[in-house]
Amino acid sequence: MRVHLSRWVCLDVESNLKRMEAEACRAASEGAGLVVFPESFLHGYRRLADPLLVRALFLSISERYPETIFLFGSISEERRNRMTVWFKGREVARYDKIHLFAPNGEYEYWDPGDSYTAVTIQGIPYGLINCNDLRFPEQARTLKLQSRCRVYLAVAWWPWRRDHVWRTLLRARAIENAAWVLGCCVSASEVPEEHFSGAGNYVFDPAGSACYPVEGDTGYELDLKAVPALPVDPVASHVEISRIRHFQES
Repeated sequence: MRVHLSRWVCLDVESNLKRMEAEACRAASEGAGLVVFPESFLHGYRRLADPLLVRALFLSISERYPETIFLFGSISEERRNRMTVWFKGREVARYDKIHLFAPNGEYEYWDPGDSYTAVTIQGIPYGLINCNDLRFPEQARTLKLQSRCRVYLAVAWWPWRRDHVWRTLLRARAIENAAWVLGCCVSASEVPEEHFSGAGNYVFDPAGSACYPVEGDTGYELDLKAVPALPVDPVASHVEISRIRHFQES
């Protein structure tokens, strides 16, 4: 599959909408089977984007390119930080970010979601992860054990100064779940009220090896259906234990 991970620079909302449509259409027309935009890429934290207008544009793009899967990062809707996946002209999955990032004041803007989300498209189960969710391995683990996710799609608004954390967590989720992990982070925000330098985009295979773009800095060629030979099967080897034995010095 040809995968397009956007290196997105967030500007004003009107410009963002036009650029998003142009980039999504260009990537799909050039053969991308999966197009991913990062978290809050249309509006950041402080700007407003009409969800009805935004969804109408998502619908239009998906209808024009029905063979391409579009993950439109996340939008602010119903007080949720919501990832939305489109295929064949309809929304096929949505996920509301659970682990909001308190240091950025995210609880002022959104309420946390209450369920994990997986979606199977063309036989591949995808798990959805939003930014700070990556710090909580139980989310990716549950998606693996219950939905047999083979690919995790992680979007983020993660700062460059903590790129090493983002990169490390992406690789860890790949290794411990023997799954592909695709991380798409906003590259920058260039508006007066919200200047921001974002972390990088990364792709790790089920063994934790890094994959690199084959075209520019956004296009990857990945065999997502390949099942590698691994020393440990994270599903077959899983042992369910809820009991904890806690010893304390007397």
